[in-house]
Amino acid sequence: MGDSYRKEQGLYFLLFLCLPGALSISLHYSVPEEKKRGSLVANVLEDLKLGTGELSARRAQLVSKNTKQYFHLDTRSGDLLINDKIDREALCDQINPCLLLSQIVLENPLDLYSIVVKVEDVNDNFPKFSKNEFDLKIPENVPTNTQFPLESAKDEDLGENNIQNYTLSPNEHFRLRVESNKDGRIYVDLVLEKPLDREKEPHFGLTLTAVDGGEPQKTGTVRINIDVLDNNDNFPQFSHNEYKVRLKENSPRGTLVFKVEATDLDFGSNAQITYSFHRVSEKIYNLFHLNEMTGEITILGQVDYEKETSYDMNIRATDGGGLSGHCKVLVEIEDVNDNVPEVSVISITGSIQEDSPPDTVVALFSVTDQDSGDNGRTMCSVETNLPFALKRTMDNYYQLVVQSPLDREKVQEYNITITAVDQGSPRLTSTRIINVQISDINDNPPVFEKSSCEMQIRENNIPGLLIGSVRAADLDTEKNAKVTYSLLPGKVTDGLVASYISVNSESGNLYALRSLDYEQIKDFKVTVRATDGGSPPLSSEVTVRVVIIDENDNAPFFLYPLQNSTSPCNELVPKSVEAGYLVTKVVAVDGDSGQNSWLSYELLKATDPGLFSLGAQNGEVRTRRALSERDTSKQRLLIVVRDNGLPPQSSTAMLHVLPVGGFSDPYMKAVEVSKEEHEEDGTLTLYLVICLAAVSFVFLVCIVSFAAIKICRRDPRESFIAAPPHFPPARPDIPENCGDSQSGSLSRSYHYDVCLTGGSLSSEFRFLRPLIPVFSVGEPNLNVNQTPPSASQDIPDQAGKTESGKEVRKKLLLCLLVLNINLSIPEISKQVMITSGILVAW
Repeated sequence: MGDSYRKEQGLYFLLFLCLPGALSISLHYSVPEEKKRGSLVANVLEDLKLGTGELSARRAQLVSKNTKQYFHLDTRSGDLLINDKIDREALCDQINPCLLLSQIVLENPLDLYSIVVKVEDVNDNFPKFSKNEFDLKIPENVPTNTQFPLESAKDEDLGENNIQNYTLSPNEHFRLRVESNKDGRIYVDLVLEKPLDREKEPHFGLTLTAVDGGEPQKTGTVRINIDVLDNNDNFPQFSHNEYKVRLKENSPRGTLVFKVEATDLDFGSNAQITYSFHRVSEKIYNLFHLNEMTGEITILGQVDYEKETSYDMNIRATDGGGLSGHCKVLVEIEDVNDNVPEVSVISITGSIQEDSPPDTVVALFSVTDQDSGDNGRTMCSVETNLPFALKRTMDNYYQLVVQSPLDREKVQEYNITITAVDQGSPRLTSTRIINVQISDINDNPPVFEKSSCEMQIRENNIPGLLIGSVRAADLDTEKNAKVTYSLLPGKVTDGLVASYISVNSESGNLYALRSLDYEQIKDFKVTVRATDGGSPPLSSEVTVRVVIIDENDNAPFFLYPLQNSTSPCNELVPKSVEAGYLVTKVVAVDGDSGQNSWLSYELLKATDPGLFSLGAQNGEVRTRRALSERDTSKQRLLIVVRDNGLPPQSSTAMLHVLPVGGFSDPYMKAVEVSKEEHEEDGTLTLYLVICLAAVSFVFLVCIVSFAAIKICRRDPRESFIAAPPHFPPARPDIPENCGDSQSGSLSRSYHYDVCLTGGSLSSEFRFLRPLIPVFSVGEPNLNVNQTPPSASQDIPDQAGKTESGKEVRKKLLLCLLVLNINLSIPEISKQVMITSGILVAW
């Protein structure tokens, strides 16, 4: 584009300054070229001082002054977005600043705002020469410091992004002279520094490099081939330094524009002149052709006044000896009436109510003509037998308004033909048909397909995630069918519905406002209301149940061994255990549900991998083989627990297992029993259990008898509520830690075992050992590695005598039998507790 585009921009600026009221605000923005489609230019709400949704309510439209729509206005957010890729060079060429003019049109009331977007240049073009090689022929008698003009490179970028400098490959004879002209162009000349000698060096090959100032810098190169010639002392001469020519636009191809002619006083080959373009832009090569022999300039392409109003070209005449002369040809383009008027609808009301008053605006449009002078002046008219009329508001802007009353029952729609005519010769005409429909009032509410629906969303969602959509249909048209959606007030657990979910008022899309947690809330219900845009508005409601889907977002947590920084978890195990011995049980939990909470255990690392095994499902740590003396005194087990989610999560725990020679604490001594005593103790244990069961049966009979006697003797007038049994105070010989605890980690059987057994532990008690802490209290100086008394040794009693474990159990059984027989009735409750504990322990 050329001066016509600059003039057109000037006219638009003048128009914006002259508009009364309607164009009171002019917005100025800038945007770099080559930005992607959809990129944000600016938000016009703040600049226009409008509220959110006002653009949509006032039916805002963006009208471009260019033939191509480069921008798009989002009426919901107010964002001005790039609609199509902008190439500053194709749009404005070398014009600076490069401006794109648009208008924002608002209705009710009608407002017009101008938008001027300046397209900033980026360094997206390389410097280019017209040829890959330049040939120079220089006589050998040329004096030093003689300058030889070189053709400059062309860079379509502007400013710093344009060519800033030239460099020449190193040589002895030539250097560059770079200078800037008044118009900002950089010219480069080849300067001879050292005299030439054709006999020594008849040819030179130099490389000329053009460098722009962009970031990063871009370069273009050309090869300069120099032939050294013999003497040629006359340069070609033109009669004038500058020629002016007038040319009508749209002239056919091959039309003669001008013929240049130069003379040379030399003769022979030195007087043979050839003509060529010099230092011209690429568009000159595309539009004009220069005959190198005759100097005739003819039209090669399409000459358009609206794109460029004038062209200037430099002509070089070169004789056979390599000497050149230069002139300039200025071609001015004359305008012809070749553009029809264009009717651009800025705003249109496709449907108006039949009770619309006179002067109601139906449409706003403008008429433009790209020609100049009388060729660009236009007139506009409509048909006369219609209830509509044209009202001219300003230069080339018209309003189509209601002129007489409308009656929908007679005519439901109108097709209005707008005719625009210019003042050129011959006159050119264009038409535009506008369809206007007459609408009724609002009489249909929005209707949902169902009264309730269900949507699903995964927990830990990103805030703002789309859950789903609800849709309501309205049988009305236009604004009466414009449905907006809103949430009704309500509560979800301890918060408001509006803090959990939002609905897009136009699309009905439901979005989650916060990250949801399945472990806190499984589902909730919201009510969405759809309201149309009629007056009065009509509405309907739908209930939406939002179901949260569980995700694997909780890692397993170890309950035992509890991993903390205070102290490590140690498990003591006797060195005499066999394979399959239960060392301990690992317990972990997971806060998720379903398969996300299915846990599996794995022994990740161990001091001796072949010594222990871990149950994948139950977490039981057992020995794979019997311990030996070669095993280390401290075994470290690194245990990992994984859930069954996708992807799985895991946790690790460290367990220390200490193999020791025996156990010692205030209430028991660990001993070993020989193989023969194991068999005998098994039989004795069986007898003891049978006796205790018999005694317990006798106690049960006594309790039933006692209750029956009390009921028979009771006075009928007494209350049926029996007094709670009296429990005697705890025996002083039983430690406090033997009481049952509902929250403790040890079973009742362990408490009675510790409190009531005073002898050695036989083989049938070994299954309780992993639950019994091993600390030497009675013998503080006993080391862990010391061996406790074995089963073959006798345990000293208080009198200094020794008894075997078998004798102790016999005496204990005898004492229990005597005690049960001599018990009185009030102590039945206490006896039942003691006997039950003994049964559980044995």
